[in-house]
Amino acid sequence: MNISGWIQLILFTSILLAITKPLGLFLIQVLDANGKTFLDPVIKPLEKLTYKLTGVDPKKEHDWKQYATAMLLFSLVSMLFTYVILRLQAVLPLNPQKMGVIIEHLAFNTAASFTTNTNWQSYGGESTMSYLSQMVALALHNFVSAAVGIGIAAALVRGIARHTAKTIGNFWVDLVRSTYYLLLPICLVFAIFLISQGMIQNFKPYDTASLADPYTIQVAKVDDAGNAVNGPDGKPVMVDKTIDTQTIVQGPMASQIAIKMLGTNGGGYTNANAAHPYENPTPLSNFLQMLAIFAIPSGLTYYLGRMVKNQGHGWAVWAAMFVIFLGGVLVCWHYEAAGNPILTQFGVDPAGGNMEGKEVRFGIFNSALFATITTDASCGAVNAMHDSFTPLGGLVPLLNIELGEIIFGGVGAGLYGILIFIIIAVFIAGLMVGRTPEFLGKKIEPYDIKMASLVILVLAFSILGFSAWACMSKWGLPDPVTHQLTDGTNNNGPHGFTEILYAYSSCTGNNGSAFAGIGTNTPWYNTTLGFATLFGRFAMIVPILALAGSLARKKRVPESAGTFPAHGPLFTLLLVGTILIVGALTFFPALALGPIVEHFLMHAGKLF
Repeated sequence: MNISGWIQLILFTSILLAITKPLGLFLIQVLDANGKTFLDPVIKPLEKLTYKLTGVDPKKEHDWKQYATAMLLFSLVSMLFTYVILRLQAVLPLNPQKMGVIIEHLAFNTAASFTTNTNWQSYGGESTMSYLSQMVALALHNFVSAAVGIGIAAALVRGIARHTAKTIGNFWVDLVRSTYYLLLPICLVFAIFLISQGMIQNFKPYDTASLADPYTIQVAKVDDAGNAVNGPDGKPVMVDKTIDTQTIVQGPMASQIAIKMLGTNGGGYTNANAAHPYENPTPLSNFLQMLAIFAIPSGLTYYLGRMVKNQGHGWAVWAAMFVIFLGGVLVCWHYEAAGNPILTQFGVDPAGGNMEGKEVRFGIFNSALFATITTDASCGAVNAMHDSFTPLGGLVPLLNIELGEIIFGGVGAGLYGILIFIIIAVFIAGLMVGRTPEFLGKKIEPYDIKMASLVILVLAFSILGFSAWACMSKWGLPDPVTHQLTDGTNNNGPHGFTEILYAYSSCTGNNGSAFAGIGTNTPWYNTTLGFATLFGRFAMIVPILALAGSLARKKRVPESAGTFPAHGPLFTLLLVGTILIVGALTFFPALALGPIVEHFLMHAGKLF
């Protein structure tokens, strides 16, 4: 843990704090249907034309059921649209590499994943997706799924801010304005910046370069039909293959990377994601990509404070998010910098840190910071492979997801997620003083707690339920020697268990990052992970909207001496404690079986 890392952490925090208020003020203008922005002369005519073509009345607001119905219908149609494009990819244009059809279970998984802002990828982007699929099927969802999240957050905030009201906004207006006024303009500027750093943006076919130093690998021998040839012992016959060329990816990358970060989507254009030199060319691009992940979620906390007319509340929420974020960074950084103690057996000083799975361009601190940010914010982009982290270094991104992606969180999702914990926190505070819990002038009643509890239970049920099912099943590819199905993990013991747990945590939490040590491009993994993304998104959003409707209908009650203040250090402490107790302890037994026990076994001299 060196001085360079501390300087970068302070710089990151300072810039994030500086942009929070300006972005929050702009979000108020964007999410107010009658708000005026400096972009109106250019975008307002397009916005009006969109409403006219789609038959939307921007002045007509929805109650929570209408809002939820519109959101679900839009998500269903857009998911089917993506599925069709992927299944027809081979016959569609903008496919210079002649990428084939995406098999049905992978197409379902990808369509569900991108619809839910998860962007889990059971494929390598540059070897699977055509330019059309990357731009239309995937990047399109990067915009609209992010806009949906912002809209849900705005609807919940309106429910808190309004009283004796029946409506919480218009879904279509939130979707259009978030996309047109916020995401598109910022991404246009950001994409141009990324191009200036060396990121590619073209429609050229892939390049092929000759290697200065060819090398030989062994591959399984196949017959004319492409089937593996086995020897008398039943094992595949291996033959030498000389590799003397390298394929260099091309395509419309910058436009997708800009929204993948700003919209906390995370789906990589290439398999290596933000570790690829095209996707993340320089230390400056790395820094600004991390900043882009937190930008809108941070601004939404200021938006919350202004909307509920209690700016102290907004800053208290920001502070709670920051405290947990900082703790995660320091823990991850510490254990990655400490390295693997087993190296001492081979005469190597582990004090140099754990560089396995990390880009030397970024080093240990930037890898730990990126891993913490991307899993705090349900982004899922990675510039290092989490599977190669030390056990407790890898526990941090896993725990971040299992807390519900509320540490700044995804665009919109972070705010509505932490508001659920706030409801639970003030309920606990009310119980401690023996009075009906109140939150910003609204009484928190049994129905509200049921909806908040349902959101927490959905997360735990999906993660732990699917993980347990997968651990007892053989959903991986056949073993090349025995031809029997495997569990898909590349490691045994607690590390293999963590790979499975991380996969279902990531998909349910709509994060999309992976431990990278598990092969999931199989029918059962793709199907169950796809359902986990849908369950983790929509089974949470519907009760959140029901809660918004309930809060909007309530009358505002005046504060009294017994009202627990929703601002200040005490509220921040209560919120952090609630998140850690309710969120973290739910998954402690599973974490104990995975990264925690692996940590102690590593110090006992055993690796997996």
